[in-house]
Amino acid sequence: MTTLHLVATPIGNLEDVTLRALRILREVPLIAAEDTRTARKLLTHYDIHTKLVSYNEHNMRDRTPQLLHALETGDLAFVSEAGTPGLSDPGHELVVAAIAAGHAVSPVPGPAAPIAALVASGLPFRQFAFLGFLPRRSTERKRLFTERVADTATLVCFESPHRLRDSLHDMLSALGDRSVGVCRELTKLHEEVFRGTLSEALTHFQEPRGEFTIVIEGASAAKADVSDDELRSELRRLRELGVSARDAATEVARRTGASKRRVYSLSLELDGPIGQPD
Repeated sequence: MTTLHLVATPIGNLEDVTLRALRILREVPLIAAEDTRTARKLLTHYDIHTKLVSYNEHNMRDRTPQLLHALETGDLAFVSEAGTPGLSDPGHELVVAAIAAGHAVSPVPGPAAPIAALVASGLPFRQFAFLGFLPRRSTERKRLFTERVADTATLVCFESPHRLRDSLHDMLSALGDRSVGVCRELTKLHEEVFRGTLSEALTHFQEPRGEFTIVIEGASAAKADVSDDELRSELRRLRELGVSARDAATEVARRTGASKRRVYSLSLELDGPIGQPD
């Protein structure tokens, strides 16, 4: 039985590819790629000369039967434009077709922008929901976030630079001024991870450039009821980890939704003067 290998490739830094991924890309007789230009850069960098064909939303209807035919005689690797195949790209259709035809499907784990952004955001990631690329129309985006307003899971999505500010406005309108991690150009030269509120992100990103992955805090009915003892406990925990008094107060206010002035006042009890909140 032959195998369709779903090979995760770098989202920016070419050093992030795994040894297993490189071995499989060398060994398979054929690689299907969402973007052959991007795939060729990776293959050239690692001196891999495997035959390459395109597979994307424009040709997948015709190309899927061809790739299934190729799987009858040998393994096949599929790579998306960047990251893990099947996340917001045409890989899902190929996976379903391969399974239906009786072939094995094997993931080759590696880089994934949603996971990279999630763990770097500082927001909870025990439960999260990946929303993919946001709708292009404002009304559809607002509807999407309104449906998620009570969801306690952290939300993760992709957005283009020219729609980033409009989407941040829609999030603010539908969800309120939640904490957010806005990750730009992950693993690339100009990588940036902004942490703050949605309103602060709007102020920060005046002229957005690059590729964006956004991590949005989930709903929490307990925020408004967080007690002073809970805030003090979290302040102490961060101080014991070596976080400065001022940074600890800022982070606790961001995480809990408690007012900065209230958290700074409690911090004074523990640490003495640390400067006024912004």
